[in-house]
Amino acid sequence: MAPERDLFSYPKYWAECYGTAPFLPMSRKEMDQLGWDSCDIILVVGDAYVDHPSFGMAVVGRMLEQQGFRVGIIAQPDWHSKSDFMRLGKPNLFFGVSAGNMDSMINRYTADKKLRHDDAYTPGDVGGKRPDRAVLVYSQRCKEAYKEVPVIIGGIEASLRRIAHYDYWSEKVRRSVLFDAKADLLIYGNAERPLIEVASRIAAGEPVSSIQDVRGTAVIRKEPLPGWRGVDSTALDKIGKIDPIPNPYGADDVGCSSYSEFAKAGIDLTKPQPVDAKAVVVQPAKQKPWELTYVKLPAFEQVSVNKPLYAHASRIVHQETNPGCARAIMQRHGDRHIWVNPPAFPLSTEEMDLVFGLPYQRVPHPSYGKAKIPAYEMIKTSVNIMRGCFGGCSFCSITEHEGRVIQSRSKESILREVEQIRDKVPGFTGVISDLGGPTANMYRLRCKNPRAEQTCRRPSCVYPTICEHMDTDQSPTVELYREARALPGIKKVLVASGVRYDLAVEDPNYVKELVQHHVGGYLKIAPEHTEEGPLSKMMKPGMGAYDKFKAMFEQYSKEAGKEQYLIPYFISAHPGTTDLDMINLALWLKQRGFKLDQVQNFYPSPMANATTIYHTGLNSLKNIHKHTTEDVPVPKGERNRRLHKALLRYHDPAGWGQIREALIAHKMEHLIGRSKDCLVPPDDKPIARRPAKPKPGQQALTRHTGLDPAAHKGKKAKRPTRKPHQSR
Repeated sequence: MAPERDLFSYPKYWAECYGTAPFLPMSRKEMDQLGWDSCDIILVVGDAYVDHPSFGMAVVGRMLEQQGFRVGIIAQPDWHSKSDFMRLGKPNLFFGVSAGNMDSMINRYTADKKLRHDDAYTPGDVGGKRPDRAVLVYSQRCKEAYKEVPVIIGGIEASLRRIAHYDYWSEKVRRSVLFDAKADLLIYGNAERPLIEVASRIAAGEPVSSIQDVRGTAVIRKEPLPGWRGVDSTALDKIGKIDPIPNPYGADDVGCSSYSEFAKAGIDLTKPQPVDAKAVVVQPAKQKPWELTYVKLPAFEQVSVNKPLYAHASRIVHQETNPGCARAIMQRHGDRHIWVNPPAFPLSTEEMDLVFGLPYQRVPHPSYGKAKIPAYEMIKTSVNIMRGCFGGCSFCSITEHEGRVIQSRSKESILREVEQIRDKVPGFTGVISDLGGPTANMYRLRCKNPRAEQTCRRPSCVYPTICEHMDTDQSPTVELYREARALPGIKKVLVASGVRYDLAVEDPNYVKELVQHHVGGYLKIAPEHTEEGPLSKMMKPGMGAYDKFKAMFEQYSKEAGKEQYLIPYFISAHPGTTDLDMINLALWLKQRGFKLDQVQNFYPSPMANATTIYHTGLNSLKNIHKHTTEDVPVPKGERNRRLHKALLRYHDPAGWGQIREALIAHKMEHLIGRSKDCLVPPDDKPIARRPAKPKPGQQALTRHTGLDPAAHKGKKAKRPTRKPHQSR
């Protein structure tokens, strides 16, 4: 692998002389105004183009522009033909394709697989402006438009589908997206570092087919990279005997070193070393065990039909996410392999400042006129202060995409952006809507032991307990909050991002600062559940930390003379959740007077740990073994998932019928009633009584006349009136 290199240390491309475009062009007319005869790179994206650092394609485009490339954008193209993909002409270097800030399937469908009719990333909130599996469709259209132009895919949709993965919408395991997209290269995670290297190498004349060794990329190969040694995944995390199955790696397996050989990798000091008496002997640096090493996963053909092998492969992939010690991943798909290089190194603070300091206009492209783009309206006065999350929640994709290492901007960079919002954003009222990131209170928190951070494979730094090496001092965040709200023209700075409350309680000074100055009446936190079963599969703390945070929140709110409330978020139908767990959660909510309006059923996103549990029914958070692997209850099917969602909304009469049935089935009828200890009221509908059995002769009369003689006792039965056109 190439050594780490500063983000902007590559030679700039020749087009630097064109300067900075007001907006990256989306039409030939705009290109003409800039004096361009062609684009060097064209970005195709499923979102509307908003020139703002919260939109991935704007960041990528401005970063490439800073390197001297002429960058055009085709936003939300008509995918039904290749025509719209040719609107800017043929790019000189490559197409860059992304579905946008969201996975296109999650964007278009609810957790119940119902089609959404809105899209927050589209002008006017109009749905249907992007196709299902947008990365596949866009890539194929680019190839149709200009067959010889390389296509590089990235963004969260491609990132989470880089290997064989369970697909919730088709309910099957699909192969790596790189095969179906017919693209030349995939970039996963945050794209800045690998994309700059790839673009620079293509610009220097290197064919994309030879760019195989860039960290943070995946490619298709016939065999491993030359000079790399392999180890079977089963040697790192033994599966144990599960079922009588054939060799999961097939007869064509590349010769891999055994684990003992792998562990001993490096200079063999037991052999005599040549000595030159006239020279100082310099001992070569011992190669680290993970360097130039790849892990061979079970093949797509095996994991697609064997759930224990799928769970095992998922465990391995999640163990190989630390850039400091990750090995490459190789997985066979038919007669070829997907080769996933180790993750890119995180950006330094200086590099983060450069990326966020690029010349963004901070508004949507003028072509949208006055149409509102909801996603922009939500973040136009917010500031992203960091990236990454070391929480490791099993249902969340942030870790898989951005990594566990926190990448923070400098305080000066953040304050400059606050001032830019104040001075540039139309209609700014003096309120910063959010100063946060994936997790608001992880700003500048890192492992206190650099060596431990480099080699750690722990999936979470805070579960089941906070790691002793983790820095929990949140005073840099407190200092940032104070200086931000002290800026001239700033009336209020809110924190709307998620707060990790088990981390927050480690620093009461942070909680006090947050509660007394940065809560707009309500603070959203996410305990997700109250019961140990689902919490252990979510990798979330127990309710003890929530209770401690709640007590601090109420104390500091009272001291400030403010009436403020905690709004807890919960997930229903998460793997590991039983009906009884949801009933207990509903009782917990009712006892505390919580009536949730918006609730979320678990949504199995590709590559997440919880999705693996959902698909396999096995606890892949632990070693997969025949005799010790835990079978996990998984709520599946529309009826079961609706019940769990209804229990979260116990106060909604629409779900009372389902809840009553569940309580009766679990012999918990005592929770049906009108007392405060009951969950739902009884069914007040009158009981439908079976009509009395007709006397002899009455049944025939009823059948003939359509009337029940018993209902007209003492009256002469009337024959039904025929319509005029009816015949006898």
